Amino acid sequence: MRWKASPNAGGFRKGPPAFGPPLFFSPPALLFVQPFAKPFKEDCSATYMAREVKAQALTKTTCVVFDCDGVLVDAVSSWRTLHDHFGTDNSENLQRFIQGEISDVEFMRLDIAKWKSIEDPIHRDDLFRAYAGVQLMAGARELVQLLQDAGIFVAIVSAGVDLFVASIAAMLKVDDWIANGFEFNDDDTLGDEGVCRLHATGKGEIIEKLLRMNDLDPSGCVSVGDSEMDLSMLIDGGHFIGFNPTRDSSKGAFEDAGVPIVIGKNLMDIAPLLGV
Repeated sequence: MRWKASPNAGGFRKGPPAFGPPLFFSPPALLFVQPFAKPFKEDCSATYMAREVKAQALTKTTCVVFDCDGVLVDAVSSWRTLHDHFGTDNSENLQRFIQGEISDVEFMRLDIAKWKSIEDPIHRDDLFRAYAGVQLMAGARELVQLLQDAGIFVAIVSAGVDLFVASIAAMLKVDDWIANGFEFNDDDTLGDEGVCRLHATGKGEIIEKLLRMNDLDPSGCVSVGDSEMDLSMLIDGGHFIGFNPTRDSSKGAFEDAGVPIVIGKNLMDIAPLLGV
């Protein structure tokens, strides 16, 4: 059996999960991301700043919105994973993007051009294989299950690759998701342009739309991200947790914003801040 995208593929809709972009996934395609092998242990060794400094729940949580790369999965970027696969380097363009010198659309176009300079054509299956072995973040499965058992709405808002995010959304059975992605030719080879469904620094607008569609109040919404660009997830009346920032600039931005920061690679460490 094949899974088909919802009628308004590429965005949220009220009701059952939208499964975002116009893609088709057979069960094998959903298995290329390996679950984290080690069981969660309550006495994890990661430094948990939020537990030590502010263990009280941020709010009566009704909705949690996760970034994907670096949060739900133990990979800094689903775009970077493709660069590693093809042996290309996008560090210069990444800095230009973070500094606002190039747009999301141009950033994706430049990435695709780099990959095609190494291999052309690139088939959809080649991209799936590039993600083989990427693992869920420790505690991701447990935390999402805990939230959903408590009746909390769970969504993913990611500027990452839809092929990848779709598999994570299906694996974790989140309520809804959205991500950027690719255009494919009729022969299922990668086109030259990316598909921009949201801007990396404009996630707040998407989250506000999600809340309206599901009759959820911003005061009960907690967003979780790992980079300074994810601070756009902090909507008016809502809350934000900085999870395991890997860049000094990200940690500094979180500190300047006065948001709780959780250091370490176990997503269950944020559970006390969510009240679960």
